[in-house]
Amino acid sequence: MKALFISFYQAFYDEVLEALNKNNARGFTFWEEVRGRGSRDGEPHLGSHAWPTLNSALITFVPDHMVDPLLQDLKKVDESAPKQGLRAFVLEAEERTV
Repeated sequence: MKALFISFYQAFYDEVLEALNKNNARGFTFWEEVRGRGSRDGEPHLGSHAWPTLNSALITFVPDHMVDPLLQDLKKVDESAPKQGLRAFVLEAEERTV
């Protein structure tokens, strides 16, 4: 199982959800307003007067075989407006019963 942490420009919300739905990634946790700037380039999203836009973030847990197709769809979203930003990070995850 993998955890995908996805940070993205708020305006990409519908496209990110569409990618999750297309790939049957049902469950996720969503943070509506997060601030940050990319490590490579693009515009900062700081919610300030100078940089008024914000990001959102979500985390989803999926089986290993779902990761690559989901990342391919997210890459298309990012490429639609590269200066706005979308980043996805894949982490190992272990499900435990509580």
